[in-house]
Amino acid sequence: MSFPEILLLFSAGFLSSVVNAIAGGGTFLTFGAMTLVGVPPIMANATSSVTQFPGYITSALAYRTEIREAGREAWVLAGLSLLGSLAGALILVSMSNPSFRQLVPWLLLAATLIFAAGPYLRPKTLHAEQPITRIGLAFQFLTSIYGGFFGAGMGIMMLAVLGVTKGGDYHKLNALKNFVAVIIALVAIVVFSSGGVVAWLPALIMIPAGALGGHAGVWAARRVPQTVIRGAVVAVGLLLTWYYFTS
Repeated sequence: MSFPEILLLFSAGFLSSVVNAIAGGGTFLTFGAMTLVGVPPIMANATSSVTQFPGYITSALAYRTEIREAGREAWVLAGLSLLGSLAGALILVSMSNPSFRQLVPWLLLAATLIFAAGPYLRPKTLHAEQPITRIGLAFQFLTSIYGGFFGAGMGIMMLAVLGVTKGGDYHKLNALKNFVAVIIALVAIVVFSSGGVVAWLPALIMIPAGALGGHAGVWAARRVPQTVIRGAVVAVGLLLTWYYFTS
């Protein structure tokens, strides 16, 4: 692997965790970087879950006060998401690369549109905090299946579900999202590692970068305008979508 490829992977790992800590969408960057260096689609998707795991952990640790305050509800969401992500990951490893390759442009297009619509999916004025509804739990289960299978835009989906069905302070919702993302990524790592679909060399390059990016992302979430980062991620998503539709 050449130095430019190593630099590309390291940068993608760092920036993906920054983006994930703010709202989600980091999979666009890691998935795109790995496909550019020749990693097959299923392996690139599976490895993205591995590389973003440290970033999810550091982001969750930075929000540990808000997660602790959530108490039992955080663990209910985590348990539900564990089951959903397990189902999604098992579906992925049962597919062939050609079959998954046909789905990739459509998955990227859908994820890009969801990410771009993020500000509109999130309620303009969050209502008072309340326990998450049964509908919210059902939608979180579906979101976790998607997260175990592909993952791009998962954070936006979770924030939308939590914002509509639970409400309350944005940073409390973002803390729950980051905590649940740890569980989803952990399940995916176990399934994908067992299935032999992880590209470990790119993973080892991006993992330390992701750990640094996760903590930096929480700092950025409190200070940097989201429109700047969101615009860049949407551009990457559209470019990847175009690439996979035309190649």
